[in-house]
Amino acid sequence: MQLHTHPCTSLHRFAVPVRLQHYAQRHGRALSVEVTAAADTRVSPKTQFDLQAYTKEQADLVNEALDRAVPLQHPESITDPMRYSTLAGGKRIRPMLCLATCQMVGGSVHEALNTACALELVHTMSLIHDDLPSMDNDDFRRGRPTNHKVYGEDVAILSGDALLCRAFELVAATENVPPQAIVQAVTELAKAAGAEGLVAGQIVDIKSEGIGASLGVETLQYIHEHKTAALLEAAVVTGAIMGNAGALEILSLRKYAKCIGLAFQVVDDILDVSSTTEQLGKTAGKDLLSDKATYPALLGLEKSKAIAAELIAEAKSSLAAYDTKTAAPLIALAEYIGSRTN
Repeated sequence: MQLHTHPCTSLHRFAVPVRLQHYAQRHGRALSVEVTAAADTRVSPKTQFDLQAYTKEQADLVNEALDRAVPLQHPESITDPMRYSTLAGGKRIRPMLCLATCQMVGGSVHEALNTACALELVHTMSLIHDDLPSMDNDDFRRGRPTNHKVYGEDVAILSGDALLCRAFELVAATENVPPQAIVQAVTELAKAAGAEGLVAGQIVDIKSEGIGASLGVETLQYIHEHKTAALLEAAVVTGAIMGNAGALEILSLRKYAKCIGLAFQVVDDILDVSSTTEQLGKTAGKDLLSDKATYPALLGLEKSKAIAAELIAEAKSSLAAYDTKTAAPLIALAEYIGSRTN
């Protein structure tokens, strides 16, 4: 299947020998993956990887760090709603991507944990603001009332603002990482959260409501790439930065990130029309009711599923230069994103 508009196929492909040489020089070991230059290369871990155990371990680690990062303190009238949304559960995919990437390129969890938490705080901020009556007007998130339903719109807005500020504070406070890497990570996160990322996607999404199928696939892709994929891309890239990856390695990992980011939202569109509110933990069917353009609405359910599968396959192929054991978490997370049910 040829999809002219999706970002992974249009990215520059580095010659495989260059990537192999670069990785081997950085990590001082040969690669065990057999790599070809074919566009449809597929990567599968040669050893069993327990994704369920991995995600539980990583989620527990991140949840403990988030609990410390957003303490209940004076004034409780703002820190309590901050904690309400931050600690409400969630899959913690963005922190996991950050930590897994950092470790894959040779870094440690300690180097990336603050940034991983920062990504989740930015994501939480975006959910709080996205749920507001002036935005998507949602009453439920992660299976319970949204922030503004519990604390009011004014407090919800301030909670999101405070979480965004705390996110950058966390990255800046990272220890044992070169200052240049911290600056680079802050820049990456700021772009993902601002008018080149989340905000750009959200404003185009808002202005496109009611247009439905006349919106067009290119504009829909723009919304998804910015509103959803930008922060997933930042998760992978900041993890690589904190792990001291080189420029070429980071650029190559962007391809993986862009593919899983777009696939994540395509799957979200699919789930909105194929799942219940109870299954999703948020209101199902809202896209259809608001005449919102989605991949199923524009291309049909089966074509949308095929696009998501293609994106996940290409994301996995972009990790071909890495040892299958160290890349196993990112491969498994990509597969999970493509097959998730909520």
